[in-house]
Amino acid sequence: MSDEEIRFFINGIRDNTISEGQIAALAMTIFFHDMTMPERVSLTMAMRDSGTVLDWKSLNLNGPIVDKHSTGGVGDVTSLMLGPMVAACGGYVPMISGRGLGHTGGTLDKLEAIPGFDIFPDDNRFREIIQDVGVAIIGQTSSLAPADKRFYATRDITATVDSIPLITGSILAKKLAEGLDALVMDVKVGSGAFMPTYELSEALAEAIVGVANGAGVRTTALLTDMNQVLASSAGNAVEVREAVQFLTGEYRNPRLFDVTMALCVEMLISGQLAKDDAESACQTAGGAG
Repeated sequence: MSDEEIRFFINGIRDNTISEGQIAALAMTIFFHDMTMPERVSLTMAMRDSGTVLDWKSLNLNGPIVDKHSTGGVGDVTSLMLGPMVAACGGYVPMISGRGLGHTGGTLDKLEAIPGFDIFPDDNRFREIIQDVGVAIIGQTSSLAPADKRFYATRDITATVDSIPLITGSILAKKLAEGLDALVMDVKVGSGAFMPTYELSEALAEAIVGVANGAGVRTTALLTDMNQVLASSAGNAVEVREAVQFLTGEYRNPRLFDVTMALCVEMLISGQLAKDDAESACQTAGGAG
């Protein structure tokens, strides 16, 4: 398919001029016949452009816009530490997160365990927090990649969820709408991971890195172990408590520490905030240096 044809179809999904049956037909075609890399890039950018794409130029921020995305696991609370740590190193992290899928925990679910936490601030408040604090974690609004929501709903009822081109497009449509300079992917591997085998996890990581870089965003990926719970706790409120303990230095689970530091280093390097001293910068930001 050409870029023009893909954009026509995705805009039709957004505008409800494309029927559910037509969406299902395309999803099944992609599921069985795959897509070329240019087609994957076009699909992702069309879904991104179906809604609002955040622009940070007016804020005159003095650092890169950086984010991390995990494919999900149990006890995966790294976002709650990485945001503040990267912000302390000079980056800006406008993290748009989701809820849990299946057995995996969602960052929004964890944050809602904090009494009074607003996961859907208005746009002005979101931008104000990013400018003043450097990090904000919010939920996806209806204006961000709206075509993806309808596309995914059809995939869910046609057994076409497990398609690497479609998974890649769904993840990156929302992430690229954040207006990022750099993105780091944490692709889980093992019995508790979203993808059932190492080979599929590796293929997903390669697809996401290829498409995101093709869309103009510096992107790298780490494959991390999810054969056991990442943190020492599993559950929304207790994981938030463990994140606070990590940041204050009260307690750090060794496995969680290693993964968090590796992702932090990758975010600083991808955001061009550090080179050889990236690890020490993460140690200092995490209160461990």
